[in-house]
Amino acid sequence: MRRLAQLPPPLVVGVVLIGLWQGLLALLSPDGFVLPAPTEILDAAIENRTEIWAATKITGWVIISGLVAGVVLAVLAALLVTRYRTAREAITPLTVAINAIPIIALAPILNNWFGLTSSRSNQIIVVLLVFFPVFINTVKGLSLADPSQVELMESYAASKRQIMREVRIPTAMPLFFTALKLASSLAVIGAIVAEYFGGRQDALGPMITQSAGLTRYADAWAAVLAGTILGSILYGLAVVSERLAMPWHSTIRSESV
Repeated sequence: MRRLAQLPPPLVVGVVLIGLWQGLLALLSPDGFVLPAPTEILDAAIENRTEIWAATKITGWVIISGLVAGVVLAVLAALLVTRYRTAREAITPLTVAINAIPIIALAPILNNWFGLTSSRSNQIIVVLLVFFPVFINTVKGLSLADPSQVELMESYAASKRQIMREVRIPTAMPLFFTALKLASSLAVIGAIVAEYFGGRQDALGPMITQSAGLTRYADAWAAVLAGTILGSILYGLAVVSERLAMPWHSTIRSESV
């Protein structure tokens, strides 16, 4: 109930901004303006709902599969880096180098490798975008374990695995979920941008570019709206997962008081 009571302020702000958007366009009536009114975007979304839904499912699969794979690989790499010095020296510089590669340069190369109409290259783009923030934040969280707690566990002859499970992983969870919320947005951005260079032509990315190229801006913004909603859902799922996984954490408990 307390969380529901916090919803009206952002909803009011959102409604006001959309009202200003609609009102300014109606008042100024700019010629050749590429940002349609919210009502036009909504009409386009309703009119093209079948195509948008089909495109959202295609892009959504790329986003979700890449997000899950990237998070799993990042967590496994973080555990290895924290546990073994050799892995830290080998993996960390490599992840920094890969993160520095721009999508616009990497996407065409991957499309040539896996095929211009294959979704595999787009999934790899999402994996690479998701991997770095989750990896860095998880490593940081695992290294923040209280030394006194680690020493206490060692005094009870706890193994490295037990210390990891009982001390380091709980300490890392807040930073991990912070990275997960960031990664959920990056996955949507990465998938749609990668689709500009290749992949299935009935996905959200090609729908946006084709509609904009034909000056059907309302249709293009309707597809953008679908991607925005998908990203918001993934972010919300990350928030819910955080609350379910660590209800004992001080930040979660303070919000419940």
